[in-house]
Amino acid sequence: MDFIKGEVLLFNKPYGWTSFQLVNKIRFTIQHERKIKKIKVGHAGTLDPLATGLVIICTGQETKNIERYQNLVKEYIATFRLGATTPSFDLETEIDGNFPFEQVNEEMLKEVLPIYTGEIVQEPPAFSAKFVDGVRAYKYARKGKELKLSGKKITVHKLEVLNFNLPYVTLRIECSKGTYIRALVRDIGRSLQSGAHLTDLVRQRIGDFHVKNALNIEEFTRNLVFL
Repeated sequence: MDFIKGEVLLFNKPYGWTSFQLVNKIRFTIQHERKIKKIKVGHAGTLDPLATGLVIICTGQETKNIERYQNLVKEYIATFRLGATTPSFDLETEIDGNFPFEQVNEEMLKEVLPIYTGEIVQEPPAFSAKFVDGVRAYKYARKGKELKLSGKKITVHKLEVLNFNLPYVTLRIECSKGTYIRALVRDIGRSLQSGAHLTDLVRQRIGDFHVKNALNIEEFTRNLVFL
């Protein structure tokens, strides 16, 4: 592999890692194993720390094409819990509200999903990497500062119910870049006259790139000498 000329690498991001940590680990590994002093490495789309799944990493000259990969359709498998909310809309923060959920059935859920299919305007979570006055929004949120981020147009191509077992629901989601699955879960919970937060998220696919073809970081580190 010619990392300076440019490579496209597929990784299955570990649970608890930020995308930035993954990039740093890959950059360090390449520099150390290939004796390269400096190399560009970047990712084509952030994945939340508590999510796992596909991250596309570009090296060298291929970093110029990151936006092309970012614009590809994403596919996720998302599990969420009805009846409870958290400030971050996932398990990063503690439950801050409880709501009835027993009245919800699968038919009600399927009636709500078309509201969030197609082009919609989504309010990003305060616990997000969006910049507010030059600072990441999550840094304000973690200090307890209330933020209301402006809505952004996204496209949700498909929402499919994979499992319905109250209080948990699992969906397959195909969507555009910039879509916050946590925010989608928040809005679905509200539309069901309940609350909801994300409990598990896996990015399965980006365009034609699939997580089943991705390396984990241990495999990459172990096999870099042969790549």
